[in-house]
Amino acid sequence: MKVLIADDDAQMLRAVRITLAARGYDVITAADGKAALDAAIASHPDLVVLDLGMPGLTGIEVIEALRGWTQVPILVVSGRSESWDKVEALDAGADDYVTKPFSADELLARIRALTRRSPAASDEPIVTFGDVTVDLAAHLVTRGGSAVRLTPTEWRLLEVLLRNHDRLVTRETLLTEVWGPQYTTDTGYLRLYVAQLRKKLEAEPSAPRHILTEAGMGYRFSSAAVT
Repeated sequence: MKVLIADDDAQMLRAVRITLAARGYDVITAADGKAALDAAIASHPDLVVLDLGMPGLTGIEVIEALRGWTQVPILVVSGRSESWDKVEALDAGADDYVTKPFSADELLARIRALTRRSPAASDEPIVTFGDVTVDLAAHLVTRGGSAVRLTPTEWRLLEVLLRNHDRLVTRETLLTEVWGPQYTTDTGYLRLYVAQLRKKLEAEPSAPRHILTEAGMGYRFSSAAVT
């Protein structure tokens, strides 16, 4: 199993690397947030262990960037013990949180618990369809080489569809993930934003070939042109 460890504390980074390597893990290390994100894109780890207070990009920013294109388990290890720090990290997309100092046994147990979950499908940070390229890690969309501006809601909707490539995503799931559980009956919002995405990304918005409607159920994204 490949584990990415990101921490600007060199002593902590070395200790965790030695602990995991001794248990047979393939360990990749990064000393700041940008290096962590670059390493994740290049190596596709099975688990990410990261600190919150890193230079370059903070741990929260790294989590948010990762969640733009991957569901890899993320374990935060931080000296911040306040409840709001934990809530912020978990809300950003972290799966678990361990407060420093911690024992090697606790860290290993948390890692085992996370890796018992079903592994995510292979994740690619760049998705292309038609003349559109979406960089999920950088939150950039281009069409025919020109930048396309998406609103935060449009981006979140596109992100959920791309993450579920070729799978039906129900209306209820999209409404919950994009707007929240209190909006599961507001299908008008969904139709409006799907129409806006199609105008920006489809060659023929009235006859979409990539952002597809599953009548009575929801939507499906396909990178292959559907005729």
